[in-house]
Amino acid sequence: MRLIAMLLSVVISTQVWAGTLPKPEGKVLLTLTGNIANTNADGKAVFDTASLEKLGMMSFQTTSPWYNGRTTFTGISLQKLMDYVGAKGSVVKVTALNDYTTVIPLSDFKKYNVMLALKINGEYMRVRDKGPLFIVYPYDSVPELNNQVYYSRSAWQVSRMSIE
Repeated sequence: MRLIAMLLSVVISTQVWAGTLPKPEGKVLLTLTGNIANTNADGKAVFDTASLEKLGMMSFQTTSPWYNGRTTFTGISLQKLMDYVGAKGSVVKVTALNDYTTVIPLSDFKKYNVMLALKINGEYMRVRDKGPLFIVYPYDSVPELNNQVYYSRSAWQVSRMSIE
């Protein structure tokens, strides 16, 4: 009986991650397009703050070139987001509110546990403070992350991602 309940739980949770995603109720902060299997708005996946947070939040502290000292970032795992939308491809093209673009290998997300931060030091990030969404690597965890290649991938004011 316990095994049946566990298998049923796996089937139900798998269905949530396949096909049509729940639609956000608030202001859309992030739009994902391109090679994704799971959508909620005309071939794309859109998210508000609440729908991102429902994916499960994570936090880490790190130093960075943009802030003094160690800073606590809180957000969602970009690997988890890619899994949730069924991303298939090798790179993600990220576009910020000011049209800054960067291209990030999808492999970075799993390899380095990259975050899409919504909060800094416990407070939601505002547009003027690099928010509402900021791609952050745990720079202190691996020495190779402390260079311009990874800093340039750390886009702030993220609004769109295209999986290619």
